[in-house]
Amino acid sequence: QVQLVESGGGLVQAGGSLRLSCAASGRTFSSYSMGWFRQAPGKDREFVGGISWSGGSTYYADSVKDRFTISRDNAKNTVYLQMNSLKPEDTGLYYCAASRASRARVGGAYDYWGQGTQVTVSS
Repeated sequence: QVQLVESGGGLVQAGGSLRLSCAASGRTFSSYSMGWFRQAPGKDREFVGGISWSGGSTYYADSVKDRFTISRDNAKNTVYLQMNSLKPEDTGLYYCAASRASRARVGGAYDYWGQGTQVTVSS
């Protein structure tokens, strides 16, 4: 069982930056790959990016590539999402999730989810 709690969301102007954190409970955190997803009002949840269990591999949606960076600290049971050059279309509720699959980009491959943290980017 893994419990996930996101933090770090907020209101930021376009072009600004935010760093989201996702703290995990459980001693098996390092055995899971981790993903970030987001959902804007009236839209489907979409994959943002993911990181392998070791942190050695990251993968991103085209819409955030070169602007967002995912990292993890297994000693702290935490995964991060650094978001730079934010755009209004990045607005949404951001979720972290844990998966036993490798390089999963669909929500159905993830076993555990956090409650989400809101990110709002103003123009």
